[in-house]
Amino acid sequence: MTQASLPAYDRKSLTPGIVHIGLGNFHRAHMAVYLDDLFALGESHDWAIIGAGVRAPDAKMREALKAQDCLSTVIELDPAGKSARRIGAMIDFVPVDPTNAPLIAAMSRPEIRIVSLTVTEGGYYINAATGQFDPTHPDIVADGKSPGKPATAFGAIVAALKTRKATGIPPFTVMSCDNLPGNGHVTEAAVIGTARLSDPAFADWIKANVAFPNGMVDRITPATGPRERAMAATFGLADDPVPVTCEPFRQWVVEDNFPQGRPALEKVGVTFTPHVHAYEMMKIRILNGGHATIAYPGGLMDIEFVHEAMANPLISAFLAKVEREEIIPYVPPVPNTDIGDYFTLIHQRFSNPEVADTERRLCLDGSNRQPKFIIPSLRDALAAGGKIEGLSLVSALWCRYCAGTTDSGTVIEPNDPNWDVLQPLALAARTNPDAWLGMKEIYGDLAGDDAFRAAFATALNSLWTKGTKATLQAYTS
Repeated sequence: MTQASLPAYDRKSLTPGIVHIGLGNFHRAHMAVYLDDLFALGESHDWAIIGAGVRAPDAKMREALKAQDCLSTVIELDPAGKSARRIGAMIDFVPVDPTNAPLIAAMSRPEIRIVSLTVTEGGYYINAATGQFDPTHPDIVADGKSPGKPATAFGAIVAALKTRKATGIPPFTVMSCDNLPGNGHVTEAAVIGTARLSDPAFADWIKANVAFPNGMVDRITPATGPRERAMAATFGLADDPVPVTCEPFRQWVVEDNFPQGRPALEKVGVTFTPHVHAYEMMKIRILNGGHATIAYPGGLMDIEFVHEAMANPLISAFLAKVEREEIIPYVPPVPNTDIGDYFTLIHQRFSNPEVADTERRLCLDGSNRQPKFIIPSLRDALAAGGKIEGLSLVSALWCRYCAGTTDSGTVIEPNDPNWDVLQPLALAARTNPDAWLGMKEIYGDLAGDDAFRAAFATALNSLWTKGTKATLQAYTS
């Protein structure tokens, strides 16, 4: 039996410099791995991670990781051969508490110079209709009324910053590691917007004194289930309930805006640049938009895995045509990058059979993902007078999926936080497409664009009358 490799450094030499909120699979296969590599070089040992969570399920992750000395198992799914390693970059995980007192105390420690987050795209309290932070969300309103006992990550960050200011400790940098356009700006809006509800003057102080660097992150990390736990067992880790699997590829591009210092991550492949927005748009449009493009046809055709969808000639051709004709033409140049080569790489990554990412995971949470990953490309194509049939079909496929049955009649279990709203609208759209396009929080003024309405209605009618396979055949021929 091949054993997982252990950290190549003395973990007792590590001291904390980062509090990270949200210890899901992506963080443990991305940021934690970069830090583990850096520590193995003998560098930046004062930048270890203290883990944290703000939701009740995070307590289960804490229990699992604390039981194994905060080590995470990361299994890299290279088609040439799998490998496993134990990541030791995290040295503690604070208790998960409804008032977030342990988290606030940890963030208030003077040696903590960065607070980072992976709280998912939907965790930033963005009003989908405006694209802006929503201070009227009940969670945020509650934090505004009880700033000393906040329930959200942003309320806890505000409370910790206030403690540091009162005790003369410089503010930490707040770094989002979530997959959002302008994630630093989005995080800044959430923190300042939360602070403004209880202390407008302190909100202004945060605006003037706290850094929120933008960053682009990338690595495909499937959800953990029985397959992943069985895989960990083959590396001698049968007792690890939360192993992470991931593709070999990883990328991290960040603005170098860390007033209190940062780890020397450039030594392990992180790109520090003022041009994060260019990398970010390329990734969100081509990779995340590509995921959305292949997700729903695969789901409707009862295909379980992403690599199986990519092996389907119709879905693969659909992806290539949409990308090359309706997405890539509107992606601005990226430093030192050939965008055509980047799409070729994305195609290869999606096709990796070892990753065994599921179509259902890609279909998850379309109400949050479509406005970020598909609608912007559609708007750009319309503004340029370009083709929109493919992107309109992507949107129609999402609508058809939310009706709740595949082409074979198999029931699709709820797969969106707003499923109860989406399913009735999707069923109504079968005879009245405008019922779906009327979701202003998704489509905004696009619902009034005649060209888009017509293309969407044509695509949706074809999906209902001819099915997904025939519709893709017609589009790709």
